[in-house]
Amino acid sequence: MGRNARQGETRCDGAGDVRGTTDHSTKGEAGNAWAGGISLRQNAGALPQLPAEKTGWPWSGTWPRVAATMPAGARWPRISIVTPSLNQGQYIEETIRSVLLQGYPNLEYLVKDGGSGDRTREVLERYGAWLDIVDVGPDGGQAAAIASGFSKSNGEILAWLNADDLYLPGTLERVALFFAKRPSCVFACGDVRLISPSSAPAGLLLAMETQLLLTKNTGSHGWWQPGTFWRRRAYEQCGGIDSTFEFCMDRDLFVRLCSAGSSGRISGPPLAAFRRHDEQKSHTMITTFEREHELLLSRYGDPRLRRHQIALTRLWQLWCVCHRLRWRLERA
Repeated sequence: MGRNARQGETRCDGAGDVRGTTDHSTKGEAGNAWAGGISLRQNAGALPQLPAEKTGWPWSGTWPRVAATMPAGARWPRISIVTPSLNQGQYIEETIRSVLLQGYPNLEYLVKDGGSGDRTREVLERYGAWLDIVDVGPDGGQAAAIASGFSKSNGEILAWLNADDLYLPGTLERVALFFAKRPSCVFACGDVRLISPSSAPAGLLLAMETQLLLTKNTGSHGWWQPGTFWRRRAYEQCGGIDSTFEFCMDRDLFVRLCSAGSSGRISGPPLAAFRRHDEQKSHTMITTFEREHELLLSRYGDPRLRRHQIALTRLWQLWCVCHRLRWRLERA
């Protein structure tokens, strides 16, 4: 909570206070040493001071604080978030703050940087006291970095958040409550807000219930990566991230996760924000995407359905229409 916060709120006036929001019971006293490229979070107070022009989430404001225990008195499940990073220095501070200012009582946050040459290292050094692990050095690519981060984590619920995206207020609490009410659910997704390079709202990506037959055979899905979360047991059962992928590692993982158990959609406000900018992979790796898209269709699709792509595409469009109608009814 902030220095002047009322009970039940988290306040951030340029320097957010996250004191007391993290459970260190499995890690002991954490330090802030960068030996070997690793930094462990210590019990720190207010987040670093910010320029006055930084306003709104996740820079300044007041947001509801997560209670110390779940509504029935149980301990909050540990959520492990991994942020892979490479030369996203202009965005990564916003990403980090959006995670830390969730105020979630049992958060584990890991950042894996592939050796950025911009101001990323400066940001990580400033925030190292609030991060459980910061690992800086060559990582073999984004998928390998994410896999490495998960291998060092111990949370029950997992997710990754790219260094140019961010979570919206209250996301981790909503995710924890969703899984707590659905013990058999292993994968969940929620709506994601589109934002511009300057963080201005630019649209909405609607999450949709899983339709594995159509996803396996067309590649279409409603799993927007920043708004996805899953259980560790399913992640380990299905073999984790395939680090040979450069672009479609999320779709490959999510197909396997949804094949391992039930999935669901987290209704309500968007969980995260996806930033569109010219340097992101979706603009620079079109050929890689096309190659990996075809690989996934061959890996998971039914060869007998390949000649029915028009019909499958129309079925997917109908599926989308149904979900848009459901979304409008939810908002009514």
